[in-house]
Amino acid sequence: MTVATLTLEAKTRSRGRPREFDMDAALDSALRVFSERGYHATSISDLTEAMDLASGSIYKAFKDKRGVFLAAFGRYRQLGRRRVEAMIASAETGRDKVFQMVMYYTELSHGDAGRKGCLVVGGANDFALLDDETAAHVATAFAADEKLMAGLIRIGQADGTIPTTVDPDAAALAFLCFTKGLRVIGKTGRSRQEMVAAAEAAMKLVT
Repeated sequence: MTVATLTLEAKTRSRGRPREFDMDAALDSALRVFSERGYHATSISDLTEAMDLASGSIYKAFKDKRGVFLAAFGRYRQLGRRRVEAMIASAETGRDKVFQMVMYYTELSHGDAGRKGCLVVGGANDFALLDDETAAHVATAFAADEKLMAGLIRIGQADGTIPTTVDPDAAALAFLCFTKGLRVIGKTGRSRQEMVAAAEAAMKLVT
């Protein structure tokens, strides 16, 4: 997906020619705002400025702020999944694959990236009790990460780099809690050295 126009429905409603825009670039800008400010603190005016779109274009393309969030959330998950899978693929053993997945989140949890926060974690905070449909998207994202980690642990057990005494499902849940917690702590300005040390300590879960 590169250049996207408004939906057919929006075109039908619009009297003028709809504005064409780069959907991916617009969503990348929106997710930065949502990650930094959270859903509720983000206004349509914040999004129009960040996405370089008129409010009418946003409403026609996404219906409302919630629609922008869900589209940005999908984009965020897609990009993140590609990156973490690339890091995992570069590792040879199951234990190294686990470490690479942990390090993916570690590298996002310090400096500027850390202060910007995580759209998934922020979404969990904002929607867990307010919007069942959106909360389900967040829960699905968490479950996918947990399942991926459990699979990596099992690979490590099969190749002998992770003890068979480790419970893959319990350890995967513990890593999920750890990595999402990293994203929260990362907003407080911790150093890379501190975060890497924490990641190395967490690897004791599979020792």
